Amino acid sequence: MILVLTGGVGGAKLANGLAHTFRPEELTIVVNTGDDFMHLGYFICPDLDSTLYKLAGINDLERGWGIRQETWNFMNTLKEVGGDDWFKLGDKDLATHIDRTKRLSEGQTLSEVTQALCRKHNVSHSIVPMTDHRVGTIVDTVEGDFFFQDYFVRLRCKPTFTGVHYKGIKTATPSPKFRKTLTYPDLRSIVICPSNPFVSIDPILNVPGVRDLITSTKVPVVAVSPIIAGEAIKGPAAKMMREIGLPSSPVGIVEHYGKLIDGIIIDERDTSLRDTITATGLKVKVCQTLMQSDNDEKTLAIKTIKFADTLSY
Repeated sequence: MILVLTGGVGGAKLANGLAHTFRPEELTIVVNTGDDFMHLGYFICPDLDSTLYKLAGINDLERGWGIRQETWNFMNTLKEVGGDDWFKLGDKDLATHIDRTKRLSEGQTLSEVTQALCRKHNVSHSIVPMTDHRVGTIVDTVEGDFFFQDYFVRLRCKPTFTGVHYKGIKTATPSPKFRKTLTYPDLRSIVICPSNPFVSIDPILNVPGVRDLITSTKVPVVAVSPIIAGEAIKGPAAKMMREIGLPSSPVGIVEHYGKLIDGIIIDERDTSLRDTITATGLKVKVCQTLMQSDNDEKTLAIKTIKFADTLSY
């Protein structure tokens, strides 16, 4: 069994590569839910949906989020009547949110709803939320605190980042499948995808008990750096790192995760940083990490697990 921690578009790409490499019974994909929020009366789960659509093969390749060949009749009409249109919901995508909101209102857990959506999209691999409790990622900035979607979409990441905290995290617990995988006797490795460490991975790690469970597994934990040549491929990770004084590089990723990880995969364009990282005692693998095709995703997935296997206790 391989446990994957992910969020965002880059994370969904590596999760997809792993899903094309390993059977459903060999993989559990745990997704950040700190971005989830109520909007226009619907419960929106951006990272869960990005992962679901990617594995279902229906994701929009140009935008990186949502469903391909989308139409926007709902949003266009909403704008015409003066509605709140800053967060875009396509007509096809809206069906997911309506179905999810209905199921949740009927008493199903987010895990149960996500499993049902996977079945509807013929996704056989386990995509599970980090928790079934409501958790909200709050971005701290010099201009005040903002819920992540406000900061990311409405404000376009312009306010200077100073930190992050997670509303509701103290009473959250790992989702049942997440906890079960962390205690699985034949757990092989844990992969931290190339996702934003502050708003995609840290919400997962901050669910009470998760860090201790990861440490107790005694299996290799490998992170794939989301930073290549000083920048994030998508999203504000590099900007956030610079604004809190972390190096905008794999070195900063290593400093952030600390002793939680046993190894890190960095891109070929960051080869010069290998010695700096190995000097900390961490194992490093250098390869192409930019995923521009399905083949890139599969290749990186294979290299990631092979690297993790070399770190086995």
